[in-house]
Amino acid sequence: MNQNGEVSPQIRKIITIVLLGSCFISLASQTMMVTALPVIQEDLHVSLNAVQWLTTGYTLIIGIVTPLSSNMYEKFTNRHVFIGIIGTFLIGTLVGCFASNFASLLIARLIQACASGMLMTFQMTTMISIYPIEKRGSILGLSSLVISAAPALGPTISGLILEFLSWRWLFILVLPLMILAFIIGYLKLPNFSTPRPIKIDYISVIISLIGSGLALGSLTVFQINFWCGLVMLISGFIVIGGFVKRQLHLKNPMLKVQIFTYPSFRWMTIVGVFTFMVLLGTEQLIPIYTEKIIGMGSFLSGLILLPGAIANAITASIVGRLYDQYGPKWLITIGAVIMLLASIPLVLVNRHSSITLLTLTYMLRMIGNAFVFSPALSEAFSNLNQEENSHGTALNNTLRQVFGAVSVTLCVVIANTPASLVTGIRYGMWATVIMVVLMILSFYRYLRIKKTEQN
Repeated sequence: MNQNGEVSPQIRKIITIVLLGSCFISLASQTMMVTALPVIQEDLHVSLNAVQWLTTGYTLIIGIVTPLSSNMYEKFTNRHVFIGIIGTFLIGTLVGCFASNFASLLIARLIQACASGMLMTFQMTTMISIYPIEKRGSILGLSSLVISAAPALGPTISGLILEFLSWRWLFILVLPLMILAFIIGYLKLPNFSTPRPIKIDYISVIISLIGSGLALGSLTVFQINFWCGLVMLISGFIVIGGFVKRQLHLKNPMLKVQIFTYPSFRWMTIVGVFTFMVLLGTEQLIPIYTEKIIGMGSFLSGLILLPGAIANAITASIVGRLYDQYGPKWLITIGAVIMLLASIPLVLVNRHSSITLLTLTYMLRMIGNAFVFSPALSEAFSNLNQEENSHGTALNNTLRQVFGAVSVTLCVVIANTPASLVTGIRYGMWATVIMVVLMILSFYRYLRIKKTEQN
């Protein structure tokens, strides 16, 4: 750091590489297990309902712990937070390497998820803090690249590993990479944040855990018992409502929910949420189609998603820089049009649809997704000050994870509702089209508010 307390370009580059690399690994780990579920089910002799908790539980824990991350960032130095997060992820990975039964394997995944939820918020908050505001679009473009590409690449990476190695290698191969991130972070990461002696409101923590746990847990219970799931969901929302009310009256809230009253943060977070829902919903439906209707293996199904993931990553890095120059209006409009055009072959899918066309269509939709997601993320933080960034990233990440899980569950339930799975896939794809439309309406609502404020 220089005399003004600013992070030097060289150190900044190291921080960026370490944070984006470790975040990529943790997010890819979230979806890598999807391809391994049938293998683990057979190897550990557990039911399909039980083994699905390796992915569902991971998502639920991320949604539950993410709101806690804003307090961690304020109470401790950034260096201590990073080392603690990566250390926790390493513990979970080690447990997974030596897991001898399903219970220990599930514990490993849940420990990893605790770290992953914190790491996403830490990465975004840190990147916003160490770069000047005029580079925010480019930086959050890189962040959205990782957030979008890592989960999309996860199934392909794990499919390749499982072609030659056992499921334990999904942990073993991750271990040295995270150890390297830990060492570099320990040696090179400077302390550029100043901890504040805030008092953590443990009542808020408990209410948050109960509310989000009930709401997120209901997503899986719905598939078993509709009425029980509904009771859990309503109860969760009531508890979350109590949590929000409490935050509004605390001097040092666990999560500064007031920032959701800022039009830029509120509406552009909603745009980003719908965009992420489209991404995860489409990504979930295509493997169901290729594996259950076409009869492809998991590895080949993962390969179909690969060009789209790569195209999304490349586009996100370019669009981030374009946002700094031109703002969000035309980028998001172009992305929305691309996503709608890519929907046409998806809603017309049948048993004889071309795999090449499906691959190209998915790639086109992922390009459109990148045109929207990166500017939406940057615009959402445009009016937040430095102290609000950690709360903004926590709130943004929490909403994205929660509604991403809702999208996956919704699309799977819709796909399995009709007698014909092909018809169900079409209905599921129509659901993603509705999400795109809602995304467009939310964005133009924001533009109208912004225009009114300027006048």
